[in-house]
Amino acid sequence: MYLVQLMTEIDQIDRQILRVLSRDGRISNLALAEQVGLSPSACLRRVSALERSGVIAGYRAVLSPEKTGIGFVAYVTVGLSQHTKAAQEAFERAISRSPEVRECHNITGSVEYLLRVEAADLAAYKHFHTEVLGILPQVNAITSYVVMGSPKDERA
Repeated sequence: MYLVQLMTEIDQIDRQILRVLSRDGRISNLALAEQVGLSPSACLRRVSALERSGVIAGYRAVLSPEKTGIGFVAYVTVGLSQHTKAAQEAFERAISRSPEVRECHNITGSVEYLLRVEAADLAAYKHFHTEVLGILPQVNAITSYVVMGSPKDERA
């Protein structure tokens, strides 16, 4: 019965559970239950239902860029030379093979894509920009926005 209800509506308790889990995916069920005001068994049932329904798609580790060798982050807008489905699919296939691209978003506006690119340093980014992104035949325009700091970053 709860799962059927979940597919149509997420209530305030579910939202509290999701907020806590988005901040700390490794929190124990007991601590989570305390924070949201449920018994541990009721909390576990709700979390399980959220997982089964796909509301919770997974759990991730938040990595330290510095400790994993990432010293350079940029957001990159990419405009395509052709506005066709085939050009988009070819670009997306190429980007999916690029480990430097951590996020790829098809967006509205004057360009088609927004990428989050992580590299060891400026030289590594330049190589990606010139030898990977710059040689794709679908690419018409590239604009890089270098991240100088991230005062708020809630990505998991």
